[in-house]
Amino acid sequence: MDMSEDTKLDKSPQIFTPELKTESTKVSYRFRCPGPGMFQCSLTGLVFVVDQEAELLYSTVQWDESLLQSAGKMAAGPLFNIHCPEDAVCELHLPHCEAEDALPSEGLLSVVHITDDGMSFLKPLEITHSHVIVKVSHLSAFGLVWLGEMLQRLLNNKKPICGQLLLFLRPPARDIQILDVFLMPSNLPLSEVAAQQDDAVYIKISSDCKLIVDQRYSVLSDLEDFKIQPEFAEFYLNYGPNFFPTFEVFLTPNTQTLTLMVKHEEGTEVWKRSIPLPSPKRETGQSSLPADDNLQAEERLCAVRAEFIQRVSDTVLNQLLDKLLQRGVIGDAEMESARTKSRAEKAKDVIDSVRRKGREASSFLIDALCHLDEWLSRELSLR
Repeated sequence: MDMSEDTKLDKSPQIFTPELKTESTKVSYRFRCPGPGMFQCSLTGLVFVVDQEAELLYSTVQWDESLLQSAGKMAAGPLFNIHCPEDAVCELHLPHCEAEDALPSEGLLSVVHITDDGMSFLKPLEITHSHVIVKVSHLSAFGLVWLGEMLQRLLNNKKPICGQLLLFLRPPARDIQILDVFLMPSNLPLSEVAAQQDDAVYIKISSDCKLIVDQRYSVLSDLEDFKIQPEFAEFYLNYGPNFFPTFEVFLTPNTQTLTLMVKHEEGTEVWKRSIPLPSPKRETGQSSLPADDNLQAEERLCAVRAEFIQRVSDTVLNQLLDKLLQRGVIGDAEMESARTKSRAEKAKDVIDSVRRKGREASSFLIDALCHLDEWLSRELSLR
C-alpha cells in the first residue's frame, strides 16, 4: 500500500474543537484549518488531511436504509456530509467501532460515498485500530458500512464491538429524577446525542465498554430505593436520526452518588462506575447562576468565568475577538495582544476585559457567544 510520508497515521494529527451550530436537534460543525496538515475533530473523531488552508463544514445526515440493503450493506458508523469550499481535503479518516482483536478483513468494512449521481464504495487505504482511511478527490457524504456477511459474523460469533455508555440527568419533577442511560457504538459522536436531550445534564464519566450486537443487557445499582426500566434491553447499532435512552433509572432528587453496573444477560459485568450526581440547582439548567433576571450581564459573565476559560475553543475565541473589535468593544492593540496568547490566557483576556467595560459590552459578548457556540452557551446557562 503506497502512502506518502506526510499522510501516514504514525504522524499524530492536530486535535481541534470545531465551532458548533445547533438548530432544533440538528448539529453542524465548522473549522478553519490554518494550513496543510492532518487535523482531528475532538467531537466526531473525523481526521482530515488537507493540502492548504481551508474551511471544513460537516454534519451528520440520515442513512437511506433501503439503499444500503439493496447493496447488501449495513451502516457501521454515522453518515457525514462534508464540504470544503477550497477543495483541499485529500484524505479522510473515519472512526470505526471494531475491537482491535477483531478488525475486519477481506473487504468486509468499506467506505460509502454518496453523491447526486448515486452511491459508490471506496476501498480503504488502511484500517487502523481506530480509523478507516480513504483517499478523496471531492467531498459529499461519506460513511462506514459493513458487508452483510460481516454483520452475520458478529452476530453468529458474538464478537463484541467498542461501545460507550452515556449518562444524562433530567431536571427533577415531582420528587423524582430520571437518569437516562444510553448504550451506543463508540463511533457515534456525543454531540449528536446531547443535542436531543433538552435540559438534561450530561454526566461526564469514563464510558468505554465492549458490547455485543443483538444481545440483552441489564442495569443494576447499589441503591435500595430505586427503579430501573426496562429490566433487560437489546443493544443494537443506532446511528440516528433519533436517540432514545436504553434504560431509565428513577432516583430521588437528593441522591448525591450511586454505583451503576451494566451486565450481559449471561451475568458478565461489562461496565461499572461510581457516579457523582450534580446538585439540583445544576439539573434545573441554572448552572451556578441565580435567576438571570436578577443579574447584570457582567455578573453573569463573572459567574461562569472559570467554566468559560476551561471550555471555550480557540476558534470561537478568535471569532469573538473579531466581533468585539468590529463593535468597538476592544481596540486593535487589545486584539493583537490577545491573539498572541495561549487559548486559556486568551479566554481570560476576553472575558475579563469585557466584564470591566460594563453591562453593554458584557451583553454583547453573551449574545455573540450564543450565536457562535450554541452548545457551550446553553451549558453555561447564558441562553
